[in-house]
Amino acid sequence: MAERSTAAVDVADNSGDKPLTAKAEQSTADGVAQNPERDTDSDKAQGSGTAAGAEKKTAPPELHSGHKLARRYRLEECVTRLDGFSSWRAVDEKLRRAVGVHVLPADHARTRAVLAAARSAALLGDPRFVQVLDAVEENDLAYVVHEWLPDATELTALLATVPLEPHEAYQMVSQIASAMAAAHREGLAHLRLNPNAVLRTSSGQWRIRGLAVNAALRGISSDTPQRADTEAIGALLYAALTQRWPYESDAYGLAGLPKDVGLIAPDQVRAGVHRGLSELAMRALVNDGATASRHESACTTPEELVKAIGEMPRIRPPEPAFTAPPEYQRTTYQQGTYGRPTPPGVTQPLQAPPPPLQSRTGKALKWAVSALLIAALGLGSWQLADALMNQGDKSGDTNNTQPTDDGDKNSASPAPAAAIKIQDAQEYVAEGEAQHPNDVSKTYDGSTSTYWRTNTFVSGPKLAPYKPGVGIVYDLGSAKELATGTISLRYSGDHTTVALYAADSLNPGSISTLTQIGSVTTTGNTATVKVSKKVKSQYVLVWITAVPKSGADPAAYAQAGYKQAITEVKFTG
Repeated sequence: MAERSTAAVDVADNSGDKPLTAKAEQSTADGVAQNPERDTDSDKAQGSGTAAGAEKKTAPPELHSGHKLARRYRLEECVTRLDGFSSWRAVDEKLRRAVGVHVLPADHARTRAVLAAARSAALLGDPRFVQVLDAVEENDLAYVVHEWLPDATELTALLATVPLEPHEAYQMVSQIASAMAAAHREGLAHLRLNPNAVLRTSSGQWRIRGLAVNAALRGISSDTPQRADTEAIGALLYAALTQRWPYESDAYGLAGLPKDVGLIAPDQVRAGVHRGLSELAMRALVNDGATASRHESACTTPEELVKAIGEMPRIRPPEPAFTAPPEYQRTTYQQGTYGRPTPPGVTQPLQAPPPPLQSRTGKALKWAVSALLIAALGLGSWQLADALMNQGDKSGDTNNTQPTDDGDKNSASPAPAAAIKIQDAQEYVAEGEAQHPNDVSKTYDGSTSTYWRTNTFVSGPKLAPYKPGVGIVYDLGSAKELATGTISLRYSGDHTTVALYAADSLNPGSISTLTQIGSVTTTGNTATVKVSKKVKSQYVLVWITAVPKSGADPAAYAQAGYKQAITEVKFTG
């Protein structure tokens, strides 16, 4: 992990003409901030677009490691303490997962703006941003809780050694630009989009931290937020290609450009830079006119930047390097000289090994094996003939003594189980927060590629005592008697426990008042619950009380941990 930078330069454009700069402020912490989820140091913004300089300084709340907020969030390590607020790595004891927390006094001049920004960012719900989980004002404190990604790495740390490969830089600017375009469509801006706010996960996805909240914490605003964020993305791409910060001041562990040179294209700063990406960075940075290289139109909004990226030829990932295996060398043991030193200057000739099984022992072994094979074939043929003769005798006896009767009801095969069509469904929340209620319909849409999933938990497989379970109530249309319930699952492993309950509505009461009609525990991808108690019911609850541990799932935007997802549910009667 990279060390915390003590100098910061903001690329947020307050006035619309010049990038903001910021002076260094030394932050103090109870521990060393080595996790990529830590916040950045404070900036004293210059320009007319920010009110930070006119605000009253408020001391950060006196908190310490081990302090609990809402009897749920236990503070572990302070990663930033400055300008009236502090940022912490914490643990959500209710869901047993790591989170990040920003804390500031309730009477702070920016408290209302911070809470409003956090709630707006939470409503966006875009997985490309680090999600805001809670925003609370309690007694004399206000705090914002957000995701903590222990498997992610800041762009600052990635650029500490080498610049990014062209394909990696292309992926970064493409994902960041499209995410910010989506945020601006909802009226949200970042205004502090710097290398500390951009994270790469272990699965290769890029995520943005601190949307709207980081700027609100520092009192940063802008009259041209789209231009500010577009220029910030250009600065990120410039740094990724050159390992230099595109301004004269050093920042984020990167050296700035030489003084009195001005802004020069990345391919003039470092040899071998991709020409298309170099021009793209200049179009985003110089967003008040054309670039110096090809006089193309500037990109003044993230939407325009996304369009410019789409017009570029796609940059393919580098071919994996092939390493030839080392040449095989025979050892002295294989050459037959083990334990017998060779005199100097004398080369011992290599003796070819005898053909296989040509020795006296080998010939005897071949004859023995041949005899055994002949005996086995003879014995098998005799047993096969005897079995066929016995079967013929039995079939003859059956034809004489067991005449068939077309009218015999006992000869009919049992009727197949009838499928029961699901009419409606709703997520059942017994305690705590819902999982993903908008995805419930995906569990009976006939496709195994869609799913409803649980949140990711730190420990398991059992969810209790922190959560009694999670599940979905299904409406069968009318009262029916179930025979089996087949639940297709996304993750296998040790282990998933599923139970079926007869319910009285789509929103039943406590789980203790429902009637359990069957349960099963599986380590595979299918849980088939056979109903052990025959009950007619219109509503059936699929209740999960244990989930397996699995790795990160980029397609589902799910981290590694204990989780489960239901892809399809079928009932038969």
